[in-house]
Amino acid sequence: MQNQIEFYKSKLAYEMDPSDLYTAFEERTDYVALDTRQAFGYEKEHIPTAINLPHREMTEESTRHLDKSKVYVCYCDGIGCNGSTKGALKMTKLGFKVKELIGGIEWWKFDGYATEGTHANNGSMFKCAC
Repeated sequence: MQNQIEFYKSKLAYEMDPSDLYTAFEERTDYVALDTRQAFGYEKEHIPTAINLPHREMTEESTRHLDKSKVYVCYCDGIGCNGSTKGALKMTKLGFKVKELIGGIEWWKFDGYATEGTHANNGSMFKCAC
């Protein structure tokens, strides 16, 4: 049973769902949504206040301007995309504190949160009972 407890504690240390991220934005200023998709995906639609840094472009040079005291929550399209995992791995290797958003922008929208961009939606602000 101890192995299982450690597994779940570890999982929660490195992942968060959209409701957790929304709450973090409301209560804290040290969380940054990091869109790991290519620029055209970000321009079309992204989480409000998110910054775009495609995982393929993450280097020491391209991340030099980022604050290492913040927690970067990597996301991509959703469950069928591993860009957030690749981005989280690269950011961790570069010395950043990182979490991965479960379900990406699709689950963010599914939970009713607003997006920005050329195809933005206002969301319903539904809060998950998680």
